[in-house]
Amino acid sequence: MSTHAPRAPEGPTTMPTPPPPLAGTTTGPAALRPLIDTVLTALHDGAHRRDGPLPAGGPDAVTPRMRTATHPLIPDHGTGPHNALRTLVTALTEGAADPADPLCTAHLHTPPLALATAADLAASALNPSMDSWDQAPAASALEADTTAALAAEIYPHQPTPDALITTGGTEANQLALLLARERNGPVQTICAANAHHSITRAAWLLGLPQPVVIPAPTGVMDLAALDEALTRHDHPLLVTATAGTTDTGQIDPLADIADLCATHGAELHIDAAYGGPLLFSPTHRGKVHGLDRAHSVTLDLHKLGWQPAPASILAVPHRHHLDPLHHQAPYLNADDDTEAGLPDLLGRSLRTTRRPDALKIAVTLQALGRTGIADLIDRTLTTAHHLADLIAKTPTLDLYDRPTISTVLFRPTDADDTTVATIRRTLLTRGQAVLGRAHTDNRLWLKATLLNPHTTPDHLRTLLDLVNQLANDLAEGNTPR
Repeated sequence: MSTHAPRAPEGPTTMPTPPPPLAGTTTGPAALRPLIDTVLTALHDGAHRRDGPLPAGGPDAVTPRMRTATHPLIPDHGTGPHNALRTLVTALTEGAADPADPLCTAHLHTPPLALATAADLAASALNPSMDSWDQAPAASALEADTTAALAAEIYPHQPTPDALITTGGTEANQLALLLARERNGPVQTICAANAHHSITRAAWLLGLPQPVVIPAPTGVMDLAALDEALTRHDHPLLVTATAGTTDTGQIDPLADIADLCATHGAELHIDAAYGGPLLFSPTHRGKVHGLDRAHSVTLDLHKLGWQPAPASILAVPHRHHLDPLHHQAPYLNADDDTEAGLPDLLGRSLRTTRRPDALKIAVTLQALGRTGIADLIDRTLTTAHHLADLIAKTPTLDLYDRPTISTVLFRPTDADDTTVATIRRTLLTRGQAVLGRAHTDNRLWLKATLLNPHTTPDHLRTLLDLVNQLANDLAEGNTPR
């Protein structure tokens, strides 16, 4: 009796479907080229469908439209790469708030440069993981050189300054407090009422005492109050100053604060996430004079650096200040590998897996140079001053103050706070303009944070006309739709 199983009947052989192509190696670029073309077409078509700085209708219109376009998100059988890219990218673009639109001015939400975005594509295709040298041989060298160069801009007179790349000002500020704690023990942080919320959050996360918050009656740290707080509180002390507040863009008196810290033996961290890139402008770098006297500095390049987020650094004057971040994981930085010359990357971040964000930064720095970056900064700040001039000349609008960087606060004359809030939300719902809000001087203000170097005076006049028209409608009792 046969012990073999019966043979299956002969028939046509079905070849298994090959897996989708990858982005890397020598074959990746050929696979990417048609996909990128589909993405670019979808970006174009979605922007035309939106036709403005953000989609009209508010959440009640945007959310169901997005869900209808993308349902089901996980089908039983895939729709194919081009269809999926076309569908989702078009829908996302149609429903996006577009920082490249000159009327999208609410936040520190920069329109990224095309060249930086292209560099980010290369970073995604190559996918270096910045937690060990054998995952990122060239990228680790590029990051080391880029961070050292940026740190030298902040600390030009120090022999070995360095910086870490972070996801933003929040992470950088948290690292600054962590390093201060590791140097000094449980430091008492002192900040002003204008400080970014991440300072208080970082103290909470790190188990540090709640920050002492001193007044900022004119929008910047009060020096007399700082002197009193430094005198009254026990050491160790860490003062956190701000170079570019989120509400008004004002800059604390950095040099005077550094003097007080030196007198009282306190350390100084400066959150220059917004204002730090002014260093690249010969015209405006004086506004951040004193930055080099801080024990650490936060600087974002996804604000006045026109990078796709994230692109932020925490800089320190001496490389050894980063030593407390060293961490051992034998599969990533074994001692014998390090002794043999392989760079140890784990101390370069609190994260393990992370992207090579240095690439887009380095491409931008090399492509534009100091003069090109300075030109972008100068153009943007000039535009902010032009908007302030237009507001000051418009009798139906009140200007809060001349802009320090590129933030301009204004409001309709004689309007109450409810009207100001209604104007902002109505512009959002109509998809006409994106303005922020700031509460200062005991009133609510509309906030325009200008970061688009392509904004023209006509764009600014259109923005003010929209605000004035809505204010008139509300004053006449017309309910906006």
